[in-house]
Amino acid sequence: MILLRTMQRVALEHGLVLVDTKYEFGKSSDGSILLIDEVHTPDSSRYWIANSYEERFQNGLEPENIDKEFLRLWFRENCNPYEDKVLPDAPEELVCELAWRYIFLFIIPFS
Repeated sequence: MILLRTMQRVALEHGLVLVDTKYEFGKSSDGSILLIDEVHTPDSSRYWIANSYEERFQNGLEPENIDKEFLRLWFRENCNPYEDKVLPDAPEELVCELAWRYIFLFIIPFS
């Protein structure tokens, strides 16, 4: 929980709300617990824009987010990504939007 709470505080200091995330742990040969895989990326975490959250919530709108959920939903609506052998290409504007979100998350802490 310390890792999550610390990152939530850091995210908020940079105008973001870290809504949730997933962590993966492993065990080393000496029995130590290790944090493995990605940490706090848009693939494993959901981020909302803090300064617009309250207004959007009051107006019944979804929070502005910086994650890949919109692209996952597009694929779910246009194919079955778990069964189809060949997936359709996502529209270029969605691919560009996803790239922008990843870049934004990289730039925010350093701005």
